[in-house]
Amino acid sequence: MDINKTFSLRNEDRCPVWHNIDAGGKVLGRLATQIADILRGKDKPYFTPHIDCGDYVVITNCEKVVMTGRKSTDKIYKSYSGWRGGLKEKSAKDVMSDKPEEILKHAVQGMLPKNKLSRELIKKLKVYAGSKHPHTAQIAK
Repeated sequence: MDINKTFSLRNEDRCPVWHNIDAGGKVLGRLATQIADILRGKDKPYFTPHIDCGDYVVITNCEKVVMTGRKSTDKIYKSYSGWRGGLKEKSAKDVMSDKPEEILKHAVQGMLPKNKLSRELIKKLKVYAGSKHPHTAQIAK
């Protein structure tokens, strides 16, 4: 390989792998950064920022993820419908009891770049509350 040439990964040369991560007992922010790096492909030597060179990630037991400090009561998740009075606010504790998958997905999505590529990357993230998931055929080796 010539040192004066810029390397750019071609779409045909990428070979994504499936990763299974158990989120039980892990801290939310640290886990989200690891997942975001795997989705982008930053853990690979041929990382190219403008090309999807990352892997698929399956996360199980996300209801057992840990939030440090008082984040479970103080952190607020907001959604706005666009209508007057349409702002809805929920604490992290309420979201965790209703949809624990959304907390981890929201944290990972916040750590991805804000562009068209991130919308493709987040589709490779599969989050499940329990230990069972339908992707055992892809992960089994």
